Amino acid sequence: MTPTVAIIGRPNVGKSTLFNRLVGRKLALVDDRPGVTRDRREGEATLGHLTFPVFDTAGLEEADDGTLAGRMRQQTETAIADSDIVLFVIDARVGVTPADRQFAELVRRSGKPVILIANKAEGKIGLDGAYEAFSLGLGDPVPFSAEHGEGTADLLEALMPYFPDPDDEAEEENGPDEQGNLRRPLRIAICGRPNAGKSTLINQMIGEERLLTGPEAGITRDSIALDWQWRGHDIKLYDTAGMRKRARIDDKLEKLSVADGLRAIRFAEVVVVLLDATIPFEKQDLTIVDLIEKEGRAVIIGLNKWDLVSDQHGLLKELREEAARLLAQVRGVSIIPLSGLTGRGIDPLMEAVMDAYRIWNERISTARLNKWLADMLEGHPPPAVSGRRIKIRYITQVKSRPPHFALFGNQLGELPRSYTRYLVNGLRETFGLKGTPIRLALRSGDNPYDRKK
Repeated sequence: MTPTVAIIGRPNVGKSTLFNRLVGRKLALVDDRPGVTRDRREGEATLGHLTFPVFDTAGLEEADDGTLAGRMRQQTETAIADSDIVLFVIDARVGVTPADRQFAELVRRSGKPVILIANKAEGKIGLDGAYEAFSLGLGDPVPFSAEHGEGTADLLEALMPYFPDPDDEAEEENGPDEQGNLRRPLRIAICGRPNAGKSTLINQMIGEERLLTGPEAGITRDSIALDWQWRGHDIKLYDTAGMRKRARIDDKLEKLSVADGLRAIRFAEVVVVLLDATIPFEKQDLTIVDLIEKEGRAVIIGLNKWDLVSDQHGLLKELREEAARLLAQVRGVSIIPLSGLTGRGIDPLMEAVMDAYRIWNERISTARLNKWLADMLEGHPPPAVSGRRIKIRYITQVKSRPPHFALFGNQLGELPRSYTRYLVNGLRETFGLKGTPIRLALRSGDNPYDRKK
């Protein structure tokens, strides 16, 4: 049976915007003024491969039962009782308020599974509020932007354990079964500039001319999903439209095609960026990798048309050095030479994909992290700021997919970017997190005297 989902929270945190985002239409009225939504509104939500009924509710407020606000609250409480899953929304830009804490206790007492959504989490201020949401004790918050659609893949991952599926897609982590195979298909998106050979490569992988190919650039328009098996593993391949510089796109259809490709990247777990080996690492290639890193997906670089290269050994060494210099945000990323036309390099590519996926899911114990941190601080202590010492207390991993760490201490807002890069590079080298995005959140303790000032 498909679970029913209710969206709740105090007024003006973006519940109706989230509802519209999930149902794919502007069914609920949205305005900057709080209290626009009064009745429960039901819709059919689609998120990735999940489809489920969802309720938009009025903002929770403390009020007498006989008042309008009180009756709106009763409607919301009824929605919680009738639902199977609760999406509890807070405003990440405002942070956790006393009302949020009170209503968090209400949903906790309901006994329903609760997914905490830190909405409006775009930008640094929003991310800080998202980390503050850990204090509500409702599990890992999902940083989200209902306005811009950021965080949809993380919300999908949070919802999946509550959805039954005959293919075992209800597993939160796509780990191996007893035979070492993944419990559900691994989602791989193939992206790159136009005419890089994405469709030709996928045709070679699946062993049939499934996708239209040709010398013309821009043949692919829709993101096409194809099922495939590699060494017993179920794979879902996504072919995407070629991505040109935004300034060069003036055709509405091409804009829609690129938007569809970006959506495929958001829902993928590993993204293969296909470069033309005869003209590699153009500015647009770097932009695409940067976009994937911001989305937090595991990355592999594929050098297509390798059969057209004369000095293969020398060029490969040169390109790996170039990648280390140009792609510092995914340092150590695997670079695989291949040919979509002949099929050469497909097995090494898939081996790199599986390795990147394992690293993307990596979990490191707090004890190992803090032993590493002590060595890093002893080797290179953080600098003093205005004569005051920056004190780093401890580090922990808050989530994986990609690896996400929280660093706790005093005055961490004053920590130079060079020092955070030193820590991130240390994490990457010590724990073998090559080629995957790494998130490092800085969490400083509250100073009680600041409020008195």
